[in-house]
Amino acid sequence: MRLPVPWQTGRTQTGDLRPTWGGNETGSVGRPSPNIERLQTIMMNEQRILSTISDELGVSHSQVKRTAALFDEGNTIPFVARYRKEVTGGLDEAQLRTIRERLTYLRNLEERKATVLSSIEEQGKLTAEMEASIREATTLQQVEDLYRPYRPKRRTRATIARERGLEPLAERIVAQAEDDPEGLAEDFLTEEVPTAEDALAGARDIVAETVADDPNVRDDIRRLIQSAGQITASLVDAEKDPRGVYEAYYDFSAPVAAIRPHQLLALNRGEDEGALRVHLEIPDESAIAEIQKAYPPQKKSKFAAQLAAAIGDGWKRLLGPSVERETRSNLTEDSDRHATGVFAENLRNLLLQPPLRGPHVMGIDPGYRTGSKVALVDETGKFIGGTTIYPHEPQRQWDDAKGTLHKLIDRAQINVVAVGNGTASRETEQLVAEVIGEINDGVSYAIVSEAGASVYSASELARQELPDLDVSMRGAVSIARRLQDPLAELVKIDPRSVGVGLYQHDVDQKHLSETLDTVVESVVNQVGVDLNTASPALLRYVAGLTSRVTEKIVKYREENGPFATRRELLKVKGLGPKTFEQAAGFLKLPEGERPLENTFIHPESYGVVEGLFARFGLSLDDGDLPSLSALIREMMKEENLDVEALAEELDVGVPTLTDILADLAKPGRDPRDSLPPPMLRQDVLKIEDLKPGMWLKGTVRNVVDFGAFVDVGVKQDGLVHVSEMAERYVRNPYEVVAVGDVVDVRVIKIDVERGRIGLSMKS
Repeated sequence: MRLPVPWQTGRTQTGDLRPTWGGNETGSVGRPSPNIERLQTIMMNEQRILSTISDELGVSHSQVKRTAALFDEGNTIPFVARYRKEVTGGLDEAQLRTIRERLTYLRNLEERKATVLSSIEEQGKLTAEMEASIREATTLQQVEDLYRPYRPKRRTRATIARERGLEPLAERIVAQAEDDPEGLAEDFLTEEVPTAEDALAGARDIVAETVADDPNVRDDIRRLIQSAGQITASLVDAEKDPRGVYEAYYDFSAPVAAIRPHQLLALNRGEDEGALRVHLEIPDESAIAEIQKAYPPQKKSKFAAQLAAAIGDGWKRLLGPSVERETRSNLTEDSDRHATGVFAENLRNLLLQPPLRGPHVMGIDPGYRTGSKVALVDETGKFIGGTTIYPHEPQRQWDDAKGTLHKLIDRAQINVVAVGNGTASRETEQLVAEVIGEINDGVSYAIVSEAGASVYSASELARQELPDLDVSMRGAVSIARRLQDPLAELVKIDPRSVGVGLYQHDVDQKHLSETLDTVVESVVNQVGVDLNTASPALLRYVAGLTSRVTEKIVKYREENGPFATRRELLKVKGLGPKTFEQAAGFLKLPEGERPLENTFIHPESYGVVEGLFARFGLSLDDGDLPSLSALIREMMKEENLDVEALAEELDVGVPTLTDILADLAKPGRDPRDSLPPPMLRQDVLKIEDLKPGMWLKGTVRNVVDFGAFVDVGVKQDGLVHVSEMAERYVRNPYEVVAVGDVVDVRVIKIDVERGRIGLSMKS
């Protein structure tokens, strides 16, 4: 267990609670030793954390406790989700990730509380009430608000005023004393404070800062912002937006509570580029009235005007700018998180696109001046030849290019042509369509996203895989392989470069990268990996494996030949029992010594499988696994034996046995195979061919908050706005579509000049 910063409470001579540090084993008479107290505090904090998570997720305390123990022991989420269902009570990956995130957050919260308490105690300002408030805080924001008045600051006007001894006068302003302000101020005059007005001004500075730092006031203002705040934007410099990208925001206003994430991210980008001025508007009179509820000026007090002036100054100079920065930061953080979630969902669906198994593929990386690179790969993705054609400007060798493609398709027995969707894509599509029309022999083509292909082509991995090819030819190979196995190829590039995001370059890059890596890890382990053919890029996403270990696995494979069993992994230097435990179940061996090596059944359960077969008088050598599995289920029916009873007989958990029976029925299964295959074409369509009312079949390329972009076979993807996705109201596009879906759409609007196509999915 990772422990919070150790501290415990003791009592001062006045009886106030104060944190005390360190200690020895010998406590005072009648009380536990300091170390025991410290451990008790840590254990209490941990129990509170577990209870909080249990309440938030609606799962039992014991589930959270057991799951937390698994994470503290170094287990990965894919491993826990699939192979420790008995321990977690069957929690899924999403629940497990939430538990791990909340564990991290709440443990860090406890550490921060300890640091804050220590700092305030060292200043001699910690009261029992303050300590209780900090301990009871449930968010870092609450802790920081409570700490704000005590946090070391740079020298401010209030700091200087305190140094000049004006704090007692400030206290009289807050207390709304009945004294005469000028007369009382005379008592505070010094060389540095020559006049009564100087004294009162310094005291007001202290009050202004006190008001601005008051955690209750800040909470009240936050609520006001949510109910009455407006995010506004205006045009600053039209020259910074020559294409009118931000035209919708030249005169923009939206309630803080209602602004959409994509709007906020667009505003931030427009502001960063100097085109827009963005501001949070809060009515001054409302804000000041809210503050005065906590610090009410008394009409009868001669200090009322002083307090009102201090509150106004505190709002304008300190609190207002502070909460504006905070609010915009929080909105940006929320929008980042939302955009990252959109990207993650799109990436998951993209990676889960079904592979195109079997055919030889021609990959074409289109280009103008430098020509289009043509790469041929066999059914395994192995490069078997390539060339460059020049059908477009400036060479315009159209007929020669067609002749070359004819010969290559015939010689390499090409079944499918994959055309990259970059520069000169649609012109190249026209070329390929003409060739296919002349062949008339079952050859098809597909437009393939080449996002990130150039990143891969110039990478060290590409140089290792295709050392004899130049960068552009590697790109053509990657395009062909993306059609054959999207997952295996896309893991070779930074997930941020796959082209399915929303403002992906504007959001928190560290969080985005971590989230996308998590998605790739989840998908790779969901699909499984062929241990003997997987690239290092694919292997490194397998649960428990690191880049260093994957390199050693590949090296062992090269030096010793294919792995025959999963257990052989333990011979790889640097791969220990814990790593093996985490990774083994996700690494498959289609040509392994035993049929179990090509299933998701973990080696730790092989004994259970042998016991299962022995229970029914069978052996793994009696036939193929699906047939044996069907026989076992038939015998279970004959004996009127359910899974629970059989699990008790075999001394194994019901979830584990259920998964074993499923894996035996479909060994080597790939969850992607149940999805619709990629859409292949044989002819080409131009935007000029489209007419309103025309129905088309297309592939969803990207999903964003306001709709989905669909490739219908023309140069520009069409947009299905969220309002056109169904007859009913659709709030979230993911309720209807996902990246990779093949959908029927109706053309409703065409703007040839701007290259925009409006589509509808409504009947």
